[in-house]
Amino acid sequence: MSALTDLIAHAIRDARFALTVGLRTLYYLFRAPLDRPAVWRQAFEVGNRSVLFVLLTLGFLGAIMNLQTGFQALRLFGDASLVGAQTMPLVVRLFGPTVTGLMVATRVGTGIAAEVGSMVVTEQVDALRMSGAPPVDYLVKPRFLACVLMLPALAVLGVSASFVAGMAVSYGAFQVNPATYANFDLVRTGDVFEGLLKALAYGAVIPVIAGAAGLSARGGSEGVGQATTRAVVNASLAVIVLDFAIGGAAFVLRT
Repeated sequence: MSALTDLIAHAIRDARFALTVGLRTLYYLFRAPLDRPAVWRQAFEVGNRSVLFVLLTLGFLGAIMNLQTGFQALRLFGDASLVGAQTMPLVVRLFGPTVTGLMVATRVGTGIAAEVGSMVVTEQVDALRMSGAPPVDYLVKPRFLACVLMLPALAVLGVSASFVAGMAVSYGAFQVNPATYANFDLVRTGDVFEGLLKALAYGAVIPVIAGAAGLSARGGSEGVGQATTRAVVNASLAVIVLDFAIGGAAFVLRT
């Protein structure tokens, strides 16, 4: 019972600190000068670190989804020609942004937590404070803006990779004409907005949670490792919770 109590207490503490870091990030975003070169450097790092990972993951996911959907369509209806129309709405509003968010939380979130945590344990963050540079403004804000900029772009690339891979599998396995596969009649404008909103939300929370985990690192390399683990777990959980919240709200608005 005490272990469960400690787990809940740590979760509440992490959530409160991440909320504090997020509010400070928004404050410095509007009240402090913007270091544009730092933002572009971080945006390049986010994209360069994640793009191949996202393309491969969503490409294979699209292939698997279309293969399984096609098999089920053949078994139930004897026709797999509408496999593209059936899968693309789900990819656009759910799998595209959410899988991208999870990949970025894994790749980029760990990097942010490790970099910031290393600066904390080597007292570089203390030096920033002594020189009058707020750590959140200097370390978290550029990464926040970079992720907000890059997550929607990565999600669009991921959806495109899923579409191309699904088209290739559908043509090879079920002889679905590419022109027939590219049927977007069931993809509504609301699906596109929902997917982009999810990507923006993930881009906002991942660097804040990872930065908060890094800033809370203590105790040398072991503390940095623990902070990195917390960043991955908490950011991934936040992506899933936001997916449920935004998807549920979009469903209510559609009905």
